[in-house]
Amino acid sequence: MNDNTAPEFSRPVRLDQLGRHADPTAIVANEAEREALARRFNLLALDRLQADYALAQEDGAIIARGHVKADLAQPCVATGVPVPETIDSDFLLRFVAEDQMQPEGEELELDAEDCDTIGYTGNVIDMGEAVAETVALAMTPYPRSPQADIHLREAGVMSEEQASPFAALLSIKGAKE
Repeated sequence: MNDNTAPEFSRPVRLDQLGRHADPTAIVANEAEREALARRFNLLALDRLQADYALAQEDGAIIARGHVKADLAQPCVATGVPVPETIDSDFLLRFVAEDQMQPEGEELELDAEDCDTIGYTGNVIDMGEAVAETVALAMTPYPRSPQADIHLREAGVMSEEQASPFAALLSIKGAKE
């Protein structure tokens, strides 16, 4: 997100008030916030966005543990028709001061226990923006409607006998062997 633009779904938390957020906190995007996020993430609809989270300080970082729920619709990559999706997932985020972040370009070993790390400056983190980005990352990439294959066959991109767009590549590979 551009630094000159305020986030559409902003829920700032001052670091000197972390104690207030140790117990679960609920946030819900209103209609205007959902419409703005839908435009930003190229969604056809964002009917619900809500999260519950708790914050804690651990090892010099701020840890957010929570659960996010969203109902949305993305355009099908082949037809453009709405492809509905429900996101209902736990999240674990680690906020680290920008000056404590790993230098860019330096390799970082990750394992299954690692969480998303978000840099911050100043005395505030934005849980609304963090939740919005979490939803964006959880969305299905390249969603396809049930009619996508029919549309692709009609457009001549896929033949009747192709089970997938990659079937043609496999047949070429088989012919060379």
